[in-house]
Parts: sequence; C-alpha cells; structure tokens
Amino acid sequence: MESLAVILGSAFGDEIPNSLDMQPINIDTQWGTQKIYGTTNKEGRKIYTILRHQHPHRLLPNQINYRAQAAALQSVNCGALLINSSVGVLTPDLPLYKPLILTDQLMPENRLPDGSTCTMFTEPSDSQGHLVLNDGLFSRALSQQIAGKHSGRIHNPDVDIVFVYAGGPRSKTAAENQMWAQLGGDVNSMTVAPEVVLANELEIPTAGLVVGHKYSVPEIDNPEEADIADTLNEAKSATKDIIIDFLQHGSPVEFQNHIYRF
Repeated sequence: MESLAVILGSAFGDEIPNSLDMQPINIDTQWGTQKIYGTTNKEGRKIYTILRHQHPHRLLPNQINYRAQAAALQSVNCGALLINSSVGVLTPDLPLYKPLILTDQLMPENRLPDGSTCTMFTEPSDSQGHLVLNDGLFSRALSQQIAGKHSGRIHNPDVDIVFVYAGGPRSKTAAENQMWAQLGGDVNSMTVAPEVVLANELEIPTAGLVVGHKYSVPEIDNPEEADIADTLNEAKSATKDIIIDFLQHGSPVEFQNHIYRF
C-alpha cells in the first residue's frame, strides 16, 4: 500500500508529528541521512512528515538537503505528497491567511541552492530520463482531491496560482518582487520548488498548499506591522486541519507526468 506524506515549513515545528503520535525515523540515502516522522493512520495507511527546517528550526533554505528528502520519500513508497509553505503574495486579489492551491511554477534556472542542477539524475543510470510535464508539476488530481474536501476553506481553487522560487536565505528586493509579478508570479518563497521538481522525477504526485503571510510588493498595503512569528501562526492555523485530514483520509493518485528514457 502506498503511503502519504507532507513537507512542512517554519510555522509548524513538530506540532503535527506530535498530534498524530508520529515517531522519528532516520532514513539513509545516497545523499545523506534524512529524518522523517511516521505512523499508521486510522485507515491502516503509512503516513509521514518531513520538517524541512528540522526541529528545533536550524536549517536555512539553502542548507536543506532536498535530494535526501526526495530519496527518503521514495524509500517509504510515497504515493501522494503535499508540500506546505508560508509565502509572500505578489497579486493584490489574493488574500492573506487563507489556503491557496498552487497550479504552476516559475523556476527558470532549475538549480538547487548550491548551484547544481535540480535533479536526482546526477550520474548516468538506468532510472534517469527527462521529466515530461503532461500534467504539470502540481498534480491536478491530488489538488482537486484536497480542494474538493475543503472548498469552503481554500481560496477559489479554480484560480491559477503561479508559485515563484526565490531562493534564500535573504529576502527579495522590491525590484525583484516587482519583476516576478510582471512575469506572472502570484506567490513566492525560498523553498517548495526544489521539492516538487525532485518528487516528480521520482514519479511522486505532488500538490502545493500555501498561505500568504505578507504582501511582497510595495504598492499593496500589509496589515499593521506584526512580528513574523505571529503571521506564521496565522498561516499555520489556516492549514493545520487540512494537512491533518490529508494524512488521515487522503488517497494516492496516479502519476500523470512521465520520465522519458532513451
């Protein structure tokens, strides 16, 4: 039976693993050891969580071992992956603190933070190939499964939301954010993109569920200045129940992209 998994960001700490009584597991991969948290849900399916920044929070976005994360998910037979992040919002029509389903991605250079190509296929092997995006990086079936169960809580799932990968660890300048908005980006963060690309190379259907915790372009007014911890808590409260429901009751979906091998 295929498992379900989520990747969580700064807002959550170890709250979800603790609430679901998930236990830490160290998985050795060719890219290094990756800690994940796992248990069995009420339906008898294995479920897993990765805390991308570890707990306590110690990894900046450029220090995350994205390949080890992906390899660990493959090793536990992940059949559906939900990636969560707090994001900056570039589009005035999108609300803060309301879950958004990602539909596309801007990552023009396709590189990991160390400058290497964002791929699992670093050496010639029988498994290598070209990732062909018939469905897109974000699985439509998995996105629809999540949105269909939480239509009242997720911002209009029929609206296309383009995610921009703006690698950290520094924040972006006003000019950079304006550039991304002009190129069609709606939200941005310092993670997510490497995770979804690598998962797709391993044929893991993936959905992106994000929440805006600030507007990132100067012409859009933010609410009164708040501590980043407070805005992350708002983002967490908006998505926590959706993530837990996915782990407890979600279903794997068929991978609709394919790896073209010669």
